[in-house]
Amino acid sequence: AGTAPVQVTLVEPSGLYSTCFFSNLYLAGLRSFESLTHGYETLRRQYGIAVVHDSAAMIDPVAKIVGLSSGAKLSYDRVVLAPGIAFQDRAIDGYDATAMQIMPHAWKAGAQTKLLRKQLQSMEDGGVFVLVVPPDPFRCPPAPYERASLVASYFQRHKPRSKILVLDAKSTFTGQDLFQDAWQRHYPGMIEWLPAEFTGGVKAVDVKARSVITAEETFKAAVANVIPAQKAGHLAQQMGLADRSGWCPVDPVTFESTLQPSIHLVGDAIIAGDMPKSAFSANSQAKACAFALASVLTGSSRSTPHLFNTCYTFLAPDDAWSNAISYKPLAGTIRTAHAFISKVDESSEMRRRAAREAEGWYDAFILDVFG
Repeated sequence: AGTAPVQVTLVEPSGLYSTCFFSNLYLAGLRSFESLTHGYETLRRQYGIAVVHDSAAMIDPVAKIVGLSSGAKLSYDRVVLAPGIAFQDRAIDGYDATAMQIMPHAWKAGAQTKLLRKQLQSMEDGGVFVLVVPPDPFRCPPAPYERASLVASYFQRHKPRSKILVLDAKSTFTGQDLFQDAWQRHYPGMIEWLPAEFTGGVKAVDVKARSVITAEETFKAAVANVIPAQKAGHLAQQMGLADRSGWCPVDPVTFESTLQPSIHLVGDAIIAGDMPKSAFSANSQAKACAFALASVLTGSSRSTPHLFNTCYTFLAPDDAWSNAISYKPLAGTIRTAHAFISKVDESSEMRRRAAREAEGWYDAFILDVFG
């Protein structure tokens, strides 16, 4: 007798998804917002996935039921969560939901991204753009510095007297040598990076004064982009899937929660060892998880997952660096197996080629995710 086909239901609140990756190009006026926005129709029509536009409000791991915000209930054999990120409560004094409408984080693509773009467009030439970078771990480690780079590119073209101040919660950052080399080459004197050891760290914001307050000094901003410290998304916290770190421990082979059996997690919310919190990492984890689920549900043999992260990061419109890293489960976590990362001394032609390749990477990745 043949095995019954596995039925897949995707619960997704939004009818359209806007990507965080490449959103910095939109902020710099180099891409349209529409080019970052994608739908789920192909998954429904071509792959037979039941797409439900609703939010998961609760999970009953005993009855194996997902309760939706609409009141509907879905039964499951296995459930996979991608809870994403939430911001840590009171991480920065005065930075609340109201403040986010004045000093956007733009760390969840959509309305916040559009708001920050509008503020940058309306900012007077000669103003200061203050970018607050959170402590590790956070979604997409190179992204704040790519944002500084691409906003500098926008300023160079449209507001050349403006400055960028990066207030960092850390003393070092991902790709630091590549970014600082590019800032000197492309934007001399425009970007200033202040690590926490210089400022004592960001303590508060004054929304009315549009100021960012550190332990040592207060910085007045024409536009402030405040990215708070992060943790696993609210549903993960609510369901007891996160440990004391604020993130979700998982089995590195099956991505099953180590705290709640029969619930699997992928993406930014999980503790993934050496793997960064990136979209490509999440996609790789999702594939490994899918193979593990197929093994459980169909009785097929289980294989060790091959995990990858590939990323292109822009320093200027025609200057990008890349990385390609493979990972493997090892001793209960995920460790780097092989890594390629761009070097500072690469030729300008190599960097231009990486910027062109990035466009193809985006299109291929979107096709892989949305069909």
